[in-house]
Amino acid sequence: MTMPVSAEQQREIDDQRAQSQTTLRAVAPGMERHLYTAHPVLDHGFVRVVDYMGDDAAICQAARVSYGRGTKSVQNDEGLIRYLMRHWHSTPFEMCEAKFHVKLPVFVARQWIRHRTANVNEYSARYSILDREFYIPAPEHLAAQSTQNNQGRGEVLEGEEAARVLDMLRADAMRSYDHYEAMLSQDGQQGLARELARMNLPANIYTQWYWKVDLHNLLHFLRLRADPHAQYEIRAYADAMCQIVVDWVPAAFGAFRDYRMDAVSLSAQAVAVLQRRLRGETVAQEDSGMSAREWREFEEVWG
Repeated sequence: MTMPVSAEQQREIDDQRAQSQTTLRAVAPGMERHLYTAHPVLDHGFVRVVDYMGDDAAICQAARVSYGRGTKSVQNDEGLIRYLMRHWHSTPFEMCEAKFHVKLPVFVARQWIRHRTANVNEYSARYSILDREFYIPAPEHLAAQSTQNNQGRGEVLEGEEAARVLDMLRADAMRSYDHYEAMLSQDGQQGLARELARMNLPANIYTQWYWKVDLHNLLHFLRLRADPHAQYEIRAYADAMCQIVVDWVPAAFGAFRDYRMDAVSLSAQAVAVLQRRLRGETVAQEDSGMSAREWREFEEVWG
């Protein structure tokens, strides 16, 4: 396994962290500790904060400007933040922003980019040559297709089957990169344009981007991608970002964890079933108004 950052990137990080500047703007001590530091993810990836704006106090400041007298009954900032989260107010959380530098496999980036409420600038393989770095799953994350979920994984592959798949992943990645280099080569020939040669690279090659997002949309990203049902690879990045966000805005993240991440949303049919059960009734799936899948998900929480 190689280091997630190059020696040149590490020197840049060390230089940035060594600088000390005075500012009149609000700073979050927890985020200052993370600033510029590369947190390793997967085998060659990382996530790091390169800039941010706002903190828990900025959320409260915006809410009190927006809602005025309506927030007077909330006695403290943490209580106000929990009120805002509980009642699905969003704009106060948009007052905080963070810019991340992320190194990730292309197939993870294609999942990630579906979150369109952010500003993204990606490393361009039209102008630069990508490094020979590929994501190869650790054995414990090499699984078969789930028999119950078309988007999920089943049992972990073992023994000769696991070795065969890993060998193919490594060999195909290296072969495609060898051909990529050969097409770019100008040794005795003109060489293919970079924007064309890149199409031969596999989806597990690493790319990098800067991703700037406000806190409201970042929390939405984390709610979906840090969920246990999310694909492992993107969840690994979301988990690393959760550790950053909890230090940046601890009150907001605590409310988010209680009312979003660890909370359960119920359909009208599920509420009706719970009410009937509380009255002592026995309710079967056929009498619930829920599909078999909805019932299975309901039973996982309330069974």
